[in-house]
Amino acid sequence: MKNITKSILALFAVVALSCSVEDVQDRPVIEGIDSPMLTAPTAGAGYVLKPENAAAQAERFTWKSANYGGDVQVNYVVEMDVKGNEFKTPKVIGSSLPSENQVSVSVESMNGAALALKATPFSPKEFEVRVKASAGTLAAMYSNVIGIVITSYTTENPKLWVPGGYAVASGYAKDWDPASSPQLSASGFGKVDFEGYVNFNDANAEYKFTSFPEWKGEFAAGATAGTIALTGANLKIPAAGYYQIVVDTEKLTYKATATAWGIIGSATAGGWDNSTAMTYNKTTKLWSVTATLTGAEFKFRANNGWDINLGKLKTAPDGSHLEYGGDNIVVTAGTYTITLDLSSPRNYKYTITKN
Repeated sequence: MKNITKSILALFAVVALSCSVEDVQDRPVIEGIDSPMLTAPTAGAGYVLKPENAAAQAERFTWKSANYGGDVQVNYVVEMDVKGNEFKTPKVIGSSLPSENQVSVSVESMNGAALALKATPFSPKEFEVRVKASAGTLAAMYSNVIGIVITSYTTENPKLWVPGGYAVASGYAKDWDPASSPQLSASGFGKVDFEGYVNFNDANAEYKFTSFPEWKGEFAAGATAGTIALTGANLKIPAAGYYQIVVDTEKLTYKATATAWGIIGSATAGGWDNSTAMTYNKTTKLWSVTATLTGAEFKFRANNGWDINLGKLKTAPDGSHLEYGGDNIVVTAGTYTITLDLSSPRNYKYTITKN
């Protein structure tokens, strides 16, 4: 019996030795050998993305599998970056199931990545895409790079920029620089009714409208007063002042109305008959006034009249937003510093601070 037991133990020892040496010697080395190869899309493919197709497929990316020299689970993602940025800030636009070599990327995903990479909506921009392969803790491998062109979109309100030679003197950053100039906003996505406020420090100040924060989609003075055109001379403001500007890019019309703002209401010294004037500060871009109010109501209006007036927005979550013809603002008696901020088009706000 002892001899049988010894024989069995000896056999196990031989088997264990055989496995521990020979298996290790024959086991394949798992490491990156061949990178994946991106096969679709083709170089130079263009995509004009539209919000109504957000859920649709923009592209099906395909590639040849990576080779890690053994049976391992490989994960793939499709990365995108601005052309020439060498994938320093890539955005992932799609990922496949483990070891699959294709992925469908939606219009929404591609558009979101393009916007995150600072694309200008409705304007074509060049990007590059590649496939990243990874397997556990092994070093990632990357495919060839393919260039594509994407025209992205936004569902935000369209904007117009108002660059001009008036900017620096009026409290804005740079003359004739669309990107830093004040803006006008349409009332909603797809609308052409733009509105906003711009300060002009000097009479006869010249300006234009652009559809982008750069010199593209320009609108100049039209053939007749109150009209704009795609080419022409600079627009001119007749007198220094703080102007409400309204533009219709379909009808090619515009209107510039000088405004001087004040507060009006039963809480103010002038009641509902006369506005208490506010003062504009071109550095802070705020209208302000310090006034003693009674426990009653007030709102804001321009030019001591009712054509342009702002009251509290009913749906404003924080109670600081305004809308044309909005509700009266209720206050308790006291002395207050009140500010009116019209610098963000169609996003008008106020503050009221008790002194």
